Amino acid sequence: MPVPQPIAIGTEKPRILVVDDESFIRDMLADFLGMEGYAVQCAADGVAALRELRAQPFDVIVSDLKMPGIGGLDLLKEARQAYPDTVMIMMTGFGTVETAIAAMKSGAYDYILKPFKVEEVIQVVERGLARRRLEAENIRLREAVSLYKVSEAISASLGMDDVVKTMAASAIDDLNADWADIWLADGEGGFAPRGPWTGGELKDVVPGDVNHGALVAAVEGGDCVLVHGPEVAPYVNKPDRLPTTMLVVPLKVPTRFHGCLCVARYGTGEKFTEGQRKLLILIASRAAAAIENSRLYENLQATFKQTIQSLARTIDKMDTYTSGHSTRVSEYAGKLARWCGLDDGKIEIVRQAALMHDIGKIGCVMKLNKPGKLTAEEYETFKAHPEYGRDILEPIDFIQPVIPGVHLHHERWDGGGYPLGLSAQSIPLIARIISVADTYDAMTSDRAYRKKLSHDVTRKEIVSCSGTQFDPDVATTFLDKIDDWLAEQRELGRDMPQ
Repeated sequence: MPVPQPIAIGTEKPRILVVDDESFIRDMLADFLGMEGYAVQCAADGVAALRELRAQPFDVIVSDLKMPGIGGLDLLKEARQAYPDTVMIMMTGFGTVETAIAAMKSGAYDYILKPFKVEEVIQVVERGLARRRLEAENIRLREAVSLYKVSEAISASLGMDDVVKTMAASAIDDLNADWADIWLADGEGGFAPRGPWTGGELKDVVPGDVNHGALVAAVEGGDCVLVHGPEVAPYVNKPDRLPTTMLVVPLKVPTRFHGCLCVARYGTGEKFTEGQRKLLILIASRAAAAIENSRLYENLQATFKQTIQSLARTIDKMDTYTSGHSTRVSEYAGKLARWCGLDDGKIEIVRQAALMHDIGKIGCVMKLNKPGKLTAEEYETFKAHPEYGRDILEPIDFIQPVIPGVHLHHERWDGGGYPLGLSAQSIPLIARIISVADTYDAMTSDRAYRKKLSHDVTRKEIVSCSGTQFDPDVATTFLDKIDDWLAEQRELGRDMPQ
């Protein structure tokens, strides 16, 4: 049976199917409705009406209740299942008014008593079409608002998890689906599920083994799959409960096929409509673009990390005594950021900033790790390295979040640091964290001018400088956690400060 079409609006004539076993009534209604500008087809009984329905959809069906074979109620049931948007008008005699009322409870729009005036039939048809047009416009408005909301939510996120969760939630809510899943390319030639998600009243339903290979193959070329009843079987392996209806759309941009989005209903008996198929295609097209952007962003992030690592190696190559310092500070700072309660995104920014915190030393054309103390002039040159670091990184757009940590990690809690002389909370937290991590590693590592200090000595130094050089809360958090973490790392065979 063809998929349902939206009601005829505008210049297209509404299509009406008149079903009655009396030829006089059929012909009379066809003539008068035709003169009103409708496209009319006739059927002599329910069997012929179903044949017409399989050939094309209709906007209105005007059917007698009492007919041989397939009667009006059975026709109503079949038509409602295939075309839930079709306006059903039943004709009946006085003796079957109760049956006509029952038909309305089953989904008929109205009923007409025989004998009738043709004008009455035309008025009922016009009212039914007017209401259907209003319902169609309301549906389009809801779909437009829904699409706008999901598009905004999807576009606002560059995280793949956020994109797929938003897409699945929208598909379940907007299509009143019981279940949704998304298969995405895994980068190795295959496709992996990112769900499933369940909704509606069947939250405990565990779908059967969905044949994602068949679904992906069916939509990879850009087509959609809309199947009902037994037609679902080829797409489900060993089902725990066969879906009543299933809709699958591709996630595709012009240059790449990312996977597919599948939704299903269980046991409701209601099929997904053509309008819902179109809505899901629109959602999927927005999501596919967001997935493409997310993957481009992931590639950018990978390039970002490689750039940072390369810059960190450049710093370490400047002096054998500082080799590995940036990597260790990054690890300490990342742990301290987590102990301070920062989320994963901010922890990563702290870690990256710590990895590059000394990049400005490239601008100090001198050997700073010489034996003995720096001269006053050398120290002033050394103090410029945070600003050099800021200047080196500032032209790179995607590195902007790490710059405060690079630029301000030598500020002091009491305001006696450099380059800006900031104090207390005016120093960004990222810089306060790196300050503690940088000092700890510098003291527990060998330098040209001294041997490394023990962990206990370094602890005491951080305690004594808490509230002057260091943020006291950050310093306390570090000292509370560092001993246990170092012990865990030693158990893993790592060479850690003693």
